[in-house]
Amino acid sequence: MAIAKAERLMNLALCLLGTRRPLSKRELRDSIEAYVEAAAAATTAPGATASDEAFNRMFERDKDDLRELGLVIETVESLDGEVGYLARRDSNRLPPITLDAEEAAALGLAAKVWQQARLAGAASGALGKLRAAGLPEDVDPYEAHGALEPRIPVHEAAFEPLMLACRDRRPVVFDYRKANAARPETRTVEPWALECWRGHWYLAGYDRDRGAERVFRLSRITGRVRSRAAGFTVPAPDVVTVRETVASWAGEIADRSARIRLRAGAGYPLRAKATAVRDLGDGWDELDVPYGHGLDAWLVEFGPDVVVLEPAELRADVVDRLRAVAKG
Repeated sequence: MAIAKAERLMNLALCLLGTRRPLSKRELRDSIEAYVEAAAAATTAPGATASDEAFNRMFERDKDDLRELGLVIETVESLDGEVGYLARRDSNRLPPITLDAEEAAALGLAAKVWQQARLAGAASGALGKLRAAGLPEDVDPYEAHGALEPRIPVHEAAFEPLMLACRDRRPVVFDYRKANAARPETRTVEPWALECWRGHWYLAGYDRDRGAERVFRLSRITGRVRSRAAGFTVPAPDVVTVRETVASWAGEIADRSARIRLRAGAGYPLRAKATAVRDLGDGWDELDVPYGHGLDAWLVEFGPDVVVLEPAELRADVVDRLRAVAKG
């Protein structure tokens, strides 16, 4: 439905921009296929006015939407009293874009970040427009970064439908497998925002089944993301702190300390977080690491290289997760 409306608005804008004289409602109705189809669907009997009313409502909404988007539409009344519409090109032409070298390079770098999924084509086209707007051909957006090439990886098939659902404020349904679950569960979510954190994409939104805000890792979504026509039942917050929420769930916000055994030469991310490291000999070290919500899921990723010594509840959580993974 969103695509159909966008196409209808685009066709109306092109008609109004492409004409040299005002076009009446009748002419616009006969020129745009979407209006013809809507009017035909609303006709209930010969001579009925339902089709005219449907077209008038749709046309007025579309005209208002285009004006909200910034298109200047003029209303002109002819000598015989017929009202027409047009959008003059000189009234809707954007001023020239002027960018200094640093601004153009920054925007060029941003355009080259997206390298995957369908966003790569849009980014490439945007970079071409930026060069036309002032980014010199000899300016390398990566020059200031040396060998580092910034990218935002998008491997998950769920990314694009979720991005569109966040944009259009549409609820979604998907199957989600938690780290400690043997099978995925169906979730109905009102999506708020997507964010990349430490190489992984996360979705923040309102979980209708649990009646609370939740964060989902896209790599754990299985199957297809299905959208729903109904709107949100809970207002989306103005600021969605995906990064802070994920950090707390990943153990970044810790209020306790855990003691673990770690195989020598392994688990360097854990060593970087450790507040104390002691050599136990026999190829093992003992670490004190910050303990917060989600640490159990992180420790499971290191497999047999990690043994939890204390606290007991953390050890039990890690064992439960390992058993769930073993069961498949």
